[in-house]
Amino acid sequence: MVEQQPIRRPGGRSARVRAAVHHAVTDLIAERGHGNFTVGDVATRAGVADTSVYRRWGTLEALLTDVAITWLTTTSPIPDTGSLEGDLRAYAAGVARDVTGPDGLAVLRLVIALSTGGEAGVRARDAFLAERGRQLQGMLDRARDRGEHPPEGLDILDHLLAPMYVRVLFGTGPLTPDYVNALADRLLVRPRPGPD
Repeated sequence: MVEQQPIRRPGGRSARVRAAVHHAVTDLIAERGHGNFTVGDVATRAGVADTSVYRRWGTLEALLTDVAITWLTTTSPIPDTGSLEGDLRAYAAGVARDVTGPDGLAVLRLVIALSTGGEAGVRARDAFLAERGRQLQGMLDRARDRGEHPPEGLDILDHLLAPMYVRVLFGTGPLTPDYVNALADRLLVRPRPGPD
């Protein structure tokens, strides 16, 4: 007789707790701003015990870092359309959708707040930027491998991401498809050095 393995649910309780806690953090940031809530507030909002939060994350800063990195790695996936132009346009459209989505503004505010919150905050910001840079570099490396001449990662930050982030953070205008495509157009026509 074959011993039956226990049935495992995808995600399970741990995934549900993590999702509830992350959602509680973005709600509290949107409502109160960074620095205006505690682990206890997060736990109450998420419907879990404080000890569950402390056991999993240890500190509020570690939790906030996890929220920012998780949001980054699960939103705005790096496309692979087969061309640099297609990748940049699809990526720009995805970023615009995500930063104007339900948690986008809260997470952008969180990353800014973390970067001014001492050494732990700077580490969190650096981890966030390193992950975004790693994702973008993969797209740029694929373009180079196809014989295209992609911009540098900082050019994408300066000419694509920064204008969208500023518009969202300061509420200076919508991220319409025409606006987002215009940003991609300007980045695509920037002069870039040819192959070595």
